[in-house]
Amino acid sequence: MIRWLVAAILLLFGRGRPEPPPKPGLPPRPTHPRAELLVLALLALVPGAVVVFAVVYFTSANTQLLGLTLGGAFAFAAAASALAANRILPQDTHVEERPELDHPVEQAEVEELVAEAGEGVTRKRLLVLAAGGAGSALAGALVLPALSCGPDATKILSESPWRRGLRLVDEHGDPIVAHAIELGGTITGFAEGADKERLASSVVVVHVRPDELDLPPERAGWAPEGFAAYSKICTHAGCAVSEFRYPLYDPTSPKPALVCPCHYSTFDVSTGGHRIFGPAGRALPQLPLEIDGDGHLVAAGDFSGRVGPSWWGVRKS
Repeated sequence: MIRWLVAAILLLFGRGRPEPPPKPGLPPRPTHPRAELLVLALLALVPGAVVVFAVVYFTSANTQLLGLTLGGAFAFAAAASALAANRILPQDTHVEERPELDHPVEQAEVEELVAEAGEGVTRKRLLVLAAGGAGSALAGALVLPALSCGPDATKILSESPWRRGLRLVDEHGDPIVAHAIELGGTITGFAEGADKERLASSVVVVHVRPDELDLPPERAGWAPEGFAAYSKICTHAGCAVSEFRYPLYDPTSPKPALVCPCHYSTFDVSTGGHRIFGPAGRALPQLPLEIDGDGHLVAAGDFSGRVGPSWWGVRKS
């Protein structure tokens, strides 16, 4: 990038340098100084837009600005390419008879070396350098988001903050009182002190009758008095599980279940979050609960499985 910037300065202050003479038998190549400078300016805007993209990426990560700056870089590159194709590149065809040479390959190599030695920083070379710099900048912009991935991005994103004794709090940071959740009710809870934006921090707590529970033997005490907690992140595409279906008339109603509104994956809260409908590939991870002496809901351990969509590494759950 530094190389073509230096070349641009040399061109702007030394535009009087003559172009190499045309080859014998060919008409002189027409020049378009204004078009060339406009193409150069458009190519210079490409790395500028990429720099702004990088600044936004590392500071605010505003998706609208990221799209605008990256799209602008591609737009500048496309405009420069179109202008160069229509105004700078030769549009006519010339046929040059090849003279008889004793050593045509060696002669061509010598002529190329002589021509390159006399060119200096010509407009043609500058445009080539600018195009190379713009292409490198675009490639860097496309690779830049990969820095966020790291060696195991999905593990980092779904790393759980839960541990035994950690209280569940609401969106305001207040501890959740178990019996404040009415039968058939639900509330979103978070790990106390953890970043609410972390995927594994949020859970959905439901209240069902204890006799409705049919949890696996190893989870017998995970839902005290009918209070059960499950990850709020759907195991299909990572949407927020926000709907709770609770039967009003047992003989004709289905079991209590959590439903993801995106693709309607449905999870049975009575049996430990097993999928009973929809495209999700595995159960919703359950968080073991306890009720402390103050009546607050606290975690009794970590999730039963890895939080997040199945395509994040179901074999590791």
